[in-house]
Amino acid sequence: MAAKTKALTAKTFQFLRELGRNNNKLWMDANRERYQACIVQPFRALLEQLAPAATKLDPNIYVTGRSGDNFSRINRDIRFARDKTPYKTQMYVLFRTQQARQNGGATLYVGASTDGATAGFRNYFEGKESGLARVGISRGKQHGKWLEKQRKRLGRKYESYWYSSEKNDWIKHSGWPITPEEWKRLKAWIVRRKFPAASATRPNFAGEATKVFRDVLPLYQFTESAKWKP
Repeated sequence: MAAKTKALTAKTFQFLRELGRNNNKLWMDANRERYQACIVQPFRALLEQLAPAATKLDPNIYVTGRSGDNFSRINRDIRFARDKTPYKTQMYVLFRTQQARQNGGATLYVGASTDGATAGFRNYFEGKESGLARVGISRGKQHGKWLEKQRKRLGRKYESYWYSSEKNDWIKHSGWPITPEEWKRLKAWIVRRKFPAASATRPNFAGEATKVFRDVLPLYQFTESAKWKP
């Protein structure tokens, strides 16, 4: 069981909201100590709470405690981005295999943003070695009935959306990708449960996130694992 102690706090969400209103280097430099106390330390605590459960679900999950491996980066890459603000107003703790880390693949995650938290599964197409390219896309085209079963199982509590790429723009589609035609176009798939900030700051939040990981594990395996069976 995940420890029943707080990781995220009200100060975590307050910091992200303030960052959204003051998204510049001058403000961040003046608030580096707050960033460590409100973001870095709580997310490290969350990693420690969730890692045992995540690695039990998939022993190949890669845990180093480094940014890029298990944590998203707060700095935004603005070289090719339309949004030129230097910092992101969300942070994620990520659980994935080393292969998924290097090539793209299924990820279990918890994230915090300005208005609350999310927990769930995501997978992005990141080239021919990514999980979706190797097994996910072809599997999605063939197993519509299984996907429909998962939609019925999770649809009431979980939000699902997916992306296609059209003329170099990513297009977001609400709902579950079920048909072969949708999977031919699919470049990313996210299934998540939303938590208001008040819920994410409760001592049992890590336990709730662990339940989410168990719920979405079949989707994680479907898009990534060669051992998956319907």
